[in-house]
Amino acid sequence: MFQAKFLGVLAVVLITMGAAALDQESTPVVKHVPIKSTSPVSGHEMYTTYCAACHGTGGKGNGPAASALKAPPADLTLLSKSHGGKFPSDRVSAVLNGTADLPAHGSKEMPVWGQLLWSVSHQSSAEVQLRMQNLTKYIESLQEK
Repeated sequence: MFQAKFLGVLAVVLITMGAAALDQESTPVVKHVPIKSTSPVSGHEMYTTYCAACHGTGGKGNGPAASALKAPPADLTLLSKSHGGKFPSDRVSAVLNGTADLPAHGSKEMPVWGQLLWSVSHQSSAEVQLRMQNLTKYIESLQEK
């Protein structure tokens, strides 16, 4: 039940563009798709699959789905800079798990990856931990020097 609900409702956010009939303006539309399984040891693969649609491949918050969101995605490359030069790994993990307070994500546009990673990890807490650690380390690697 839990897995089916989250696989159907929360997923990797992808964007499609629709053209208006008369003026050819594009209106962004968010399309929710089922979560894809990735390697738990590859932070890069998880980031590309789960995060880049909104945060962009370089983490700047400029992914193809960014313009369809109510609040712009965070520039992940500035996390260390905005926390006194220290990467906030606990905060990043809390955001991924869905336990952090995110006022900008009031509508929960950002999926709670901890729950979704649980479903693709076959409910193995050790694998979820491994995924969260590797994804957090990859985001740390994106920090501006």
